[in-house]
Amino acid sequence: MKKLYNISFAILIISALLYSGCKKVLDKGPLTTYTGQLVFSDSTLAVEYLNSIYSNNLPTWAGNGGANSTIASASVGTLTEENQGSNIFVLGTVVSSSVTDIGTGNSATNNYGKIRALNDFISNLASSPIAIGTKNRFKAQALFWRAYRYFDLVRLYGGVPLVLTPLPVVGTAAKQAALLPRNTTTQTFNQIVADLDTAIMYLPGNWPAIDYGRITKGAAQAFLGRVLLTWASPQFNPTNDMSRWQVAYQASTDAITTLSSHGYGLYPKEDVTMWTTEGPGASGPANSEAVMVTEFNTDNSSSNTEDNNTYTASNIPKALGGGGANNPTWDEVQAFPMLDGKAPGASTKYPYDPVHFFDNRDPRFNQTIAYNGCLWPLEGNATNRLWTYYYFTNSSNTATKTTEPVGASSSGFYCRKAVDPAISATNLPYSGTDWQEIRYAEVILNQAEAAAMIGNSSTAYADLVAIRQRAGIEAGDGMYGLTAGLTGTDLAMAVLFERQIEFAYEGKRYWDLRRWKLLESTLNGKKRQGVTFLLQPSTTSGQANTDYLLNNRDAMAQASLDNVYTNYFSYVPMTVGAGSTLGELKYLDSQAITYQTADYFFGIPLATIQNDPNIQQNNTWGGSFDPLK
Repeated sequence: MKKLYNISFAILIISALLYSGCKKVLDKGPLTTYTGQLVFSDSTLAVEYLNSIYSNNLPTWAGNGGANSTIASASVGTLTEENQGSNIFVLGTVVSSSVTDIGTGNSATNNYGKIRALNDFISNLASSPIAIGTKNRFKAQALFWRAYRYFDLVRLYGGVPLVLTPLPVVGTAAKQAALLPRNTTTQTFNQIVADLDTAIMYLPGNWPAIDYGRITKGAAQAFLGRVLLTWASPQFNPTNDMSRWQVAYQASTDAITTLSSHGYGLYPKEDVTMWTTEGPGASGPANSEAVMVTEFNTDNSSSNTEDNNTYTASNIPKALGGGGANNPTWDEVQAFPMLDGKAPGASTKYPYDPVHFFDNRDPRFNQTIAYNGCLWPLEGNATNRLWTYYYFTNSSNTATKTTEPVGASSSGFYCRKAVDPAISATNLPYSGTDWQEIRYAEVILNQAEAAAMIGNSSTAYADLVAIRQRAGIEAGDGMYGLTAGLTGTDLAMAVLFERQIEFAYEGKRYWDLRRWKLLESTLNGKKRQGVTFLLQPSTTSGQANTDYLLNNRDAMAQASLDNVYTNYFSYVPMTVGAGSTLGELKYLDSQAITYQTADYFFGIPLATIQNDPNIQQNNTWGGSFDPLK
């Protein structure tokens, strides 16, 4: 068994290193055939193995950071108001075999395959002659990632089998040892918390510059805050046990204390530089917002193809060489507050006009949504403007064509958040923008939500004001547009709305609605909408306005985009298919969203149960396992 184990151990390390994907902290060194004993007798080789763990576990831009293969493959933004997408979740056709993240067979790339690698690392480290301080820091990082993997599983299914030591890999005994029952949901969360508590004990507040990107003490505390907030939320806490909200509040408060003492805080302004400012600074992170990051670079050599990402390329229009994906819906466009922080239609200072929908909005609107006629610097062109309108191509005004020369946006909009305007057309596939899995803003809003639920309204409001103040919303009476006097769940819902705006297109909205069990009440029965921006025809010829606007639109928009909309796009998009010839809303979904109640805890696939008959199915899917215990 020892020899077989050593072979598999070496293969695991080598394959992990060959396919790792981050820069600096995960720089790769060549390993050939090393035994576990040899690897863990040398701190340099142990670091290589630890780096491979980072490579195999760090979330990426794919699926907006989604670590879950099934959710990520659907693209988490399509599960909410943010984007349209037809998939089993919104169509209500999920069955017990749909979500396979728990694994349906042996694989080094599924959650349990990754957990096995982590357990191997932790187990071998115990007998290593490496100095105890170094060993503790190594172990702390591995424990963080084990907690990360189990959190992935528990929020999908409830309790899962807890495997905390390496299981045998071959033979009848190995098969019997793997036939584990599910631990309760409470036990699973307790183990996650225990792993994170140990990690927090030994992780540093900041790493040396060369190790930027490793998990810090503050990042682990912030993640613990996310875990405990989920544990306290209605999905897992239907009786609203206040003690859960209290520990969630304390975890985020502790994270804020640690992070602020090590140079973290809200980035001074909310624009694209909040994403493109990267790496270590003189005494902390160069970007105070970046609590937990996955690093990327622009190296496009054949040996480093996984060191970069295609996020920018995916988001920008096809006419500029991009993928034209991630098209915001009209629903999301309307959700952003006005400049005074009030909801559209509720502000007396800034009345909402659906024709000039872009006027006087929360500054985050223009950092997130790219719309017809907006200034959107791309590919080094600081004066680039986006045009997504349609125009008539005949004098009878019956035939229309898009002004986008290639692949028009399905909704009339694009997502511009974190899209680096400086990347050239040639380098579009090689974006180096880091993914920020946890931003400091999340830690603040995690604290705010828990504070609201335990009756600490003053802290909740202070946190909300801090987020809105940084965003650039007007102070007004000092409340930045917030409704005064909210408490408990009402105040928590204000936090949830703030999360919708602050974290738009960052993969957070679905998980927020799911843990609050609001998917059905928020989305069911709705068809997401887009806008057809249609050029108003002239009185004599459909071509006259078309040619004039095409030749003069950028200059006119620079002078007054409002006037361009008034004179050339003067429609009132209030209802779908209103009959106006000047433009209208359109349904992006062919059928209404239909989330299933059973989806709050997904079913265990039949193949998983066949592999391990001791695993019980969730009671929401006809089994006997209660995911609330």
